[in-house]
Amino acid sequence: MSTAAREKTLLLMRHAKAEEGLGKPDHDRELAPRGRRDAKAAGRWLHEQGLVPDLVICSTAQRTRQTWDEACHGGLHTEFVEYRRSVYLGGSEQTLETVREDAGDTSTVLVVGHNPTMAQLTSLLTDGEGSREAHEALGRGFVTSGLAVLTYAGSWADLDLGTCALTRFHVSRGQGG
Repeated sequence: MSTAAREKTLLLMRHAKAEEGLGKPDHDRELAPRGRRDAKAAGRWLHEQGLVPDLVICSTAQRTRQTWDEACHGGLHTEFVEYRRSVYLGGSEQTLETVREDAGDTSTVLVVGHNPTMAQLTSLLTDGEGSREAHEALGRGFVTSGLAVLTYAGSWADLDLGTCALTRFHVSRGQGG
């Protein structure tokens, strides 16, 4: 079986809870203490589920970078991390194009980005396909530290609207006050 035909996993994650942006540029906003705990819990959950990315494509914003760093503290690791301004500035189409261009021969890709892009991209890629329970959970909102788990069979370069199935939607929450 060729690498293009084997099933792939696309993980779309919204950054964890960020501080209010009072007097600070949006790009520079950092994670709130709760966000740090939640991102660490997300990393732990992904690791426990065996959803370990071969590649991470992360927005350049401070809060997304910190979300990835905290996920690593939760036990998630990868050798390849790419920080892309297109995930920060772009919408669904630009983020999709970034995945198409960057994913190469990888099996599992994690995108750490923002809303409304993560929710829109999940909906557009799955077009209602997959787990009813996961779609219902997504329908309640793509909240901070939300993770959409999509499956896809094909070449990343051919990833397009309606070609994926949503298998799970998980929201990670860490412990502590």
